[in-house]
Amino acid sequence: MENAQLAEHLDLLSKLLDIHGADSFKSKSYAAAAFTIEKLPYPLATTPPEKWKSIRGIGSSVAGAITQLLETGHLVQLNELLNSTPTGVVEMLQIKGVGPKKIHTIWKEMGIESMGELLYACQENRLLHFKGFGEKTQVSIENSIRFLLQHKGHFLYAEIEVLLPTIESFLYQQFGKEKVAVTGNFRRQLPTLEELAFVVVASKESIKEKFLTAQPPELVEETDQSLCYKLKNGLAIRLYASENLSWDLFKTSSSTEFYEAVLAVPEYADITPTPTEAPDDSFFIRRKLPVISPARRESKKHLEKAYFTTPIQEDSIKGLIHCHSNWSDGANSIEEMALACIEKQWEYMVLSDHSASAFYANGLKADRVAAQHQQIDDLNKKLAPFRIFKSIESDILNDGSLDYEPTILSSFDLIIASIHSNLRMNIDTATNRLLKAIENPFTSILGHPTGRLLLSRAGYPINHKKIIDACAAHKVAIEINAHPRRLDLDWEWVDYAIDNGVLISINPDAHTLSGLTDVRYGVRVAQKSRLTPDMNLSSFSKIQFEQWLADRKRS
Repeated sequence: MENAQLAEHLDLLSKLLDIHGADSFKSKSYAAAAFTIEKLPYPLATTPPEKWKSIRGIGSSVAGAITQLLETGHLVQLNELLNSTPTGVVEMLQIKGVGPKKIHTIWKEMGIESMGELLYACQENRLLHFKGFGEKTQVSIENSIRFLLQHKGHFLYAEIEVLLPTIESFLYQQFGKEKVAVTGNFRRQLPTLEELAFVVVASKESIKEKFLTAQPPELVEETDQSLCYKLKNGLAIRLYASENLSWDLFKTSSSTEFYEAVLAVPEYADITPTPTEAPDDSFFIRRKLPVISPARRESKKHLEKAYFTTPIQEDSIKGLIHCHSNWSDGANSIEEMALACIEKQWEYMVLSDHSASAFYANGLKADRVAAQHQQIDDLNKKLAPFRIFKSIESDILNDGSLDYEPTILSSFDLIIASIHSNLRMNIDTATNRLLKAIENPFTSILGHPTGRLLLSRAGYPINHKKIIDACAAHKVAIEINAHPRRLDLDWEWVDYAIDNGVLISINPDAHTLSGLTDVRYGVRVAQKSRLTPDMNLSSFSKIQFEQWLADRKRS
């Protein structure tokens, strides 16, 4: 084993000891030895062990570790620490400016176990409540994580949406706007993507020639129909060479099952397609089918009459449900959030700061709840007819009960109940915990049901049917958390909720003014289902929303 490898093992051991909060003298000794060994002008492996003691920084403990590494190729203590440390925590060592001691705080005090969770915490301003994490540190960590995650080649829909105009512009310049169309999973509005695809009316040879001028022109895959290039940020761009734009656009923006189901419907020669917005609409018109949007081209069931309704649109949102202010972990005041809603012509805002148990998010204790309610009363007089509803995102505790005593819970207009802690549960534990919260008469909306963070945390497993059935029985709405890292409830369960009479609520979970716009990502995944405004709580007018609250209290 070379000096560099020995040093790498000892350095990692030092960092893991710090992450676990071990004696700092011990971790420093391994770090110092790693530094010394890496700089040695001769190989330690061929140096007699009795001479090691003369090397500064190599004491008996370090010498024992080196002996073990040279004889076995591994270090028992290091392996034990790696086995007892979540993989995501170890990966945090890649984050620029985040040392082992900060990782210890992130893991042990914040309860965060992956870079994706840490990024989400940065976006919610949660790091600012911990010693050693100022605003500049939080921004630096956020930027570093974004860089690292992008280079893994997996992207959120929202991240691709930002990159799309630049890529489209380049392709338009090369091939002409009328000969290029975005397709694939982006056009189908899937929450996460590994590539951004386009149909290009050109030969593969022509595409290759044009891309020789692009930087970097890294061709990573070639098939009979397509070429796949990889950009510097890790995003794969797939270009389908096409002779028939409408045909290839339809094929590449549909699942195989949906594509084959449409082609199985007979064409009617006497139907003349009229010019439409999308060139592939003609496939439906010629078959006397309503045009089905790409978002709904997932399976054969999307050809059923129930899916011929117009998908919910962003302009159908009438109010902001679920946001946070600087009373907990939001960045803006209640009034600033309310004025931003008024500017969007929304009729109301449901303020849902964190409850007391969410200490990491500066959750509100009882005295602060009363003070916040007084401020809301004052603002409602000032901003009328706009209304701020008094809510809380109440933590669902381990036993399924809600944070706060009933006397405090009853002071709110409505309660959003969510799980934020102890996320490592099996399906029975997680389901039962949620069921008890749903059965609580104070619960109005179930927040982000699985606790997932896309590309970062799978979330706890739940029995979706049991949860949705319970919400139906207790008249509890279910949130589609529109934050692009959550999008939870997953769109695949929205139709089941609708069939059982459960209201969905598309909520941005905004922690900043810019977070208000996240509602559009919730709308876009909801468009893959049969959700219509009358089944979406945040599409209710203020009067309808007040009536819904009144009906819940009477029941």
